[in-house]
Amino acid sequence: MAKHDVEVGERGSFSGKDYHDPPPAPLIDAEELTQWSFFRALIAEFIATLLFLYITVLTVIGYKSQSDVQAGGDVCGGVGILGIAWAFGGMIFILVYCTAGISGGHINPAVTFGLFLARKVSLIRAIMYMVAQCLGAICGVGLVKAFQKAYYNKYGGGANELSEGYSTGVGLGAEIIGTFVLVYTVFSATDPKRNARDSHVPVLAPLPIGFAVFMVHLATIPVTGTGINPARSLGAAVIYNQKKAWDDHWIFWVGPFIGAAIAAFYHQFILRASAAKALGSFRSNPTI
Repeated sequence: MAKHDVEVGERGSFSGKDYHDPPPAPLIDAEELTQWSFFRALIAEFIATLLFLYITVLTVIGYKSQSDVQAGGDVCGGVGILGIAWAFGGMIFILVYCTAGISGGHINPAVTFGLFLARKVSLIRAIMYMVAQCLGAICGVGLVKAFQKAYYNKYGGGANELSEGYSTGVGLGAEIIGTFVLVYTVFSATDPKRNARDSHVPVLAPLPIGFAVFMVHLATIPVTGTGINPARSLGAAVIYNQKKAWDDHWIFWVGPFIGAAIAAFYHQFILRASAAKALGSFRSNPTI
């Protein structure tokens, strides 16, 4: 009888949740195409990705021009790799903060793909978001080239390229792990369970997401220039349009999509879906 009461109590501790998971998004939701909120979200993703690429690529080119000794620059001039990482992370923080309530603030096809796998967005929304993000990235880099064409062509257009001395496998691994860190952070920062339990901690979800982008850039700029965002890589490659920018371009799609898929699986099926069972097993085993 006592054992039965314990079991009922344990089950009750999991049934009385203080948070609510949103229902899974439908795979195909044609009704979205008739809603203004859907098209407003597409516009938000387009503009956010445009601004993201405009600011960050300008930062990259500005640093290269200021540190170009042959052109009269200072080898220690400019913002440095640390400043570039801050530009990427800071812009993600700003733009996610601005657009989260409109489109969710994805600004990255890999993030959208991970959220689609977790049934957070429909297939139609995922595809249209990716299209809007890629078009926004192309337009953003196009603005950079239009304003600073000479510097843009001279300093590589901010395109992602596999650095000399690194193999394709190393570059792919860097993109997979870097995107995993980003998408895992997105899932954790937007988890309704965390928001309910940590409601006393005034932490904005965009802040850890921006910091994740910042930290990943510090680690992988020397390897691939840091993609972890297929739209960012595509926009720069399309406008720069040089052979080296296209040689290993597949890395910047395959790596982020694999990393996003792993992050979605890890968070949804290991940390969340199995958490209650694991805790129940822990409590019921007196030898642990």
